[in-house]
Amino acid sequence: MKLSEIKTHLEQLETIAFKLPNGNLVPSHFHVTEVGKISKTFIDCGGTLRQESVINFQLWEANDYDHRLHPEKLLSIINLSEEKLELKDVEIEVEYQSDTIGKYSLGYSEGNFLLLSKQTDCLAKDNCGIPVEKPKLKLSELQTQAAGCCSPESGCC
Repeated sequence: MKLSEIKTHLEQLETIAFKLPNGNLVPSHFHVTEVGKISKTFIDCGGTLRQESVINFQLWEANDYDHRLHPEKLLSIINLSEEKLELKDVEIEVEYQSDTIGKYSLGYSEGNFLLLSKQTDCLAKDNCGIPVEKPKLKLSELQTQAAGCCSPESGCC
C-alpha cells in the first residue's frame, strides 16, 4: 500500500485496527512511534546496483491502555512527516515487535489494515544460476501434441 492509499482509508475510519498475518489484531492501545523514510542502496547477487525506498511505520504497544491512536491523529503525523521528510508516494513497510522486529507489507480489507508477511527473494535469478520453474504440462496434452507431430502428414518423418 502506498502513502496516498493509507491516507484515503484513514479519512474514512473512526478507529484504526491492524491485523497480523495469523488473524490476531494488534492490541488497540498501540502507538505509531515512528514514521520514517528508508532508502536502501545495494548490489544484488548478480552484480546489479539497486535502490529501494519505502516509508516506515513502527507500531509499538505499552501498558498504556488509556490512549488510542485515532485516524485524524495518524493523518496529522503523516502530513507532518510528508512535509519534514519530503516523503514521496511510495510503499509503506510496517515494523512490529514479536520475538524480534518483524517487517510487513501493508494491505487493507474490511476496515482493517493488514500486516502482510514479506518474503526474501533473489532479484537476479537469471544471473546467478537459479533455475526457472518448469512449466506444468498435462500428460494427455503431450500425447495429443506428439500424435499430431509425428503423423505422416506432419512432415517430421
